[in-house]
Amino acid sequence: MSGKRPDHPSPGSILVSAAEIEDIVARLGQEISGDYAGRHPVLVSLLKGGVVFLADLIRHLTIPHHIEFMRVSSYESTQSSGVVRILSDLQTPIEGRDVLLVEDVVDTGTTLAYIVDMLRLRNPGSLEVCALLRKRVPRDPGIPIRYLGSEIPNTFVVGYGLDHEENYRNLPFIAALATETSR
Repeated sequence: MSGKRPDHPSPGSILVSAAEIEDIVARLGQEISGDYAGRHPVLVSLLKGGVVFLADLIRHLTIPHHIEFMRVSSYESTQSSGVVRILSDLQTPIEGRDVLLVEDVVDTGTTLAYIVDMLRLRNPGSLEVCALLRKRVPRDPGIPIRYLGSEIPNTFVVGYGLDHEENYRNLPFIAALATETSR
């Protein structure tokens, strides 16, 4: 027995393979290392989904850097609630520092816009965004993503740190979440 609940959705079609993820992360690491040469940025990751991406990304960086974490909540099951709550904040001041916000998936951009606005109030020396994935959605608050891995369809995804009710973070690829109607 798998231990999976019968009513629990499972991963569906693979949108980004493990090999594609490796290539994307290596490319982003190279770009960031080049752009931040001679600097010492703070990479800020949003927990929990972004931790796998951040861990792989920093292995590709050839520059000194610090890492920091924030924990935010904006999802209820598979839907964005539209309300961003800070559950755990940065432990290090970022005033005057080069900050790179490392995000797993940008869909509506609501959470990203909120976090970027909040970080700007702390007067970083610079603030850029690196996102592994961006969903193709009509709603976009206009936050520029300096480093973008790939675009994906507007569907709920799991794998590579991304979860559904804390499941599937361990998958080496990114897949659409199968629903009852898509099975």
